[in-house]
Amino acid sequence: MERVRACVVGATGYAGVEVCRLVLAHPALELTMATDRKEAGTRLDAVYPSLAGSCETVLSLPGPDAIAAAADVAFLAVPHTASLALTPELLAHGVNVIDLSADYRLHDPAVYEAWYATPHTSPELLSQTVYGLPELFRAGVAELAARRAAGEAVLVAVPGCYPTATALAAAPALASGLATGDLVIADAISGVSGAGRGCNARTHFCHANESVEAYGVAKHRHTPEIEQTLSEVAGREMSVIFTPHLAPLTRGLLSTVYLEAAPGVTAEDVQAAYERAYADEPLVTVLPAGSMPATSSVFGTARAQVGVALDDRRRRTIVASCAIDNLGKGAAAQAVQCANVVLGLPETTGLLAPAPLV
Repeated sequence: MERVRACVVGATGYAGVEVCRLVLAHPALELTMATDRKEAGTRLDAVYPSLAGSCETVLSLPGPDAIAAAADVAFLAVPHTASLALTPELLAHGVNVIDLSADYRLHDPAVYEAWYATPHTSPELLSQTVYGLPELFRAGVAELAARRAAGEAVLVAVPGCYPTATALAAAPALASGLATGDLVIADAISGVSGAGRGCNARTHFCHANESVEAYGVAKHRHTPEIEQTLSEVAGREMSVIFTPHLAPLTRGLLSTVYLEAAPGVTAEDVQAAYERAYADEPLVTVLPAGSMPATSSVFGTARAQVGVALDDRRRRTIVASCAIDNLGKGAAAQAVQCANVVLGLPETTGLLAPAPLV
């Protein structure tokens, strides 16, 4: 199999090093460059000793000229605004970009500027970008593969971890018409690694251990991303009440959504709709009726598990829950999944390792 040269920008962050780990084990990708501004000149396995014996890469600075000389595809595991500074130059150099940041996820630059409090400096790229959630937007990602094959450098905006799990939980009910109305309520819980490698008072062990708390209530930046995705799936404008929670987990994310059930809908209808929606999806498992997912079942994997129920009382409600690994399907593994499609590879290449058993 011909190897594709890959660069990981932001390689020492949790999502970045997870991309590195997946690329190192990938049969068609070769890690030819990894960058980090603070650790430039240091070997990656000196920062993460668990990579010793499998990685001799020396971290470098993320210059677009150097990346273009070393790589055909660049994974950007960087904070928002960092991608704005780098992506246009990489595309101009002919490098395909798989962007894990939020900079190109939102279609409307005004919405981005309102929620991220910074100007969007390359709005002309938004119409060329595809939102990289293959289970819901595979045709768009496949279109990028055709454009790349024709010689164009392309850009994938990899979804956030909360939007991924929330969309996978809600989409079948909305797409099938089993959910009515224009409101989705989403409660989601994430492990501490979702906050990134930098430590603050909330993510310090002494604060996070033995504690669960809501944060970013009514103002979390993933809210418009979730609304955008669910509106596209439903074919109508959707509103989302999204409440994230921090749990004392290293990895893992669980999102539970609540949708108003259409008249006459039964629990059997809902279960069947979810099973149909994901029947051909190799990385999404719909659990049997009566079962709900657990983060431990997808720890360290690219997989998602979904469970669904109908609360058939006075306010009939579809309740759907999705578990993912926030660094796996919620970040790095989804980035590699999108890269596989763009590069014309089988979608699950390098992603089918089972979850650790303990």
